[in-house]
Amino acid sequence: MLPVGLLMTEHRLIKRMISLMARELGKIKQGQKADASFIDSALDFLVTYADKCHHGKEEDILFRDLKEKKLTPEHKRILEELIKEHALGRGNVKKLSEANDSYKRQNKKALSAMEENLAILAEFYPKHIEKEDKHFFLPVMDYFSKEEKDIMLKECHEFDQKLIHEKYRKIVSEIESNS
Repeated sequence: MLPVGLLMTEHRLIKRMISLMARELGKIKQGQKADASFIDSALDFLVTYADKCHHGKEEDILFRDLKEKKLTPEHKRILEELIKEHALGRGNVKKLSEANDSYKRQNKKALSAMEENLAILAEFYPKHIEKEDKHFFLPVMDYFSKEEKDIMLKECHEFDQKLIHEKYRKIVSEIESNS
């Protein structure tokens, strides 16, 4: 498997969550109450899986190694766009989190911010994923030797193993500090 094959597989799960978020957005637009619990779960998914796990591997492994290569101007442009898009996505996730927290405190005005950021994320992620899958990931593999690809794939697996331990160490530490 190519390192980007792993990333493309992760995209399928991210798209499934984004689809669920778009469904929640539709309910809100129809006048239903927002499901703050669902939004919490979606936020956990976006922060932990989509950003720390998935974008983490992209930025800390693939993009890092690509920056060492002599990229075509087109690939360099797309790489820079993807890095900016990750930052924009993080910003909207943060705004959605703040709006959801405010909504849970009975601030009805927060609903419009939730709606706005759900809409932005529901539109953003499919386009971002398409750009990576169809215009970037496979072509940039040509910059790497088989050995370099194998090393990246191994790093990706090691990255994933560390991530779950990091998440749950943090959870236990937070609970201990609040006790």
